[in-house]
Amino acid sequence: MTVALMWEARAAEGRGGELLDWARRQTLPREPQRRETFRAPQDRVLVITWWDAAGLGADLPELPEPAPELVTRAVHRWRFEQVEDGPR
Repeated sequence: MTVALMWEARAAEGRGGELLDWARRQTLPREPQRRETFRAPQDRVLVITWWDAAGLGADLPELPEPAPELVTRAVHRWRFEQVEDGPR
C-alpha cells in the first residue's frame, strides 16, 4: 500500500525563503518513493513524501521540526493511505 506523509509549516514573518531552503535540505534516513515540495501564500511550505508501507501506522521517517524562530507555530502533519479510484 502507498502511504503519503504531509508536512506543512508556516514561516515566521519574512522568513519564507529560509524555511523553503531548510525543508529542501532535510534528508531522511531512507529515500521515499517520491518527494515533492510546495510553497503557498503566507510563507507556507508543504512537503509530501510517498512510501510503500503496511499501513498508516507504519514506522516511517518524517521531516523534523524547524528551529522555533523559523516558524510561527508547530508543524502540521498528516498521513494518508492511497485508495483505488472508483467509478466517476
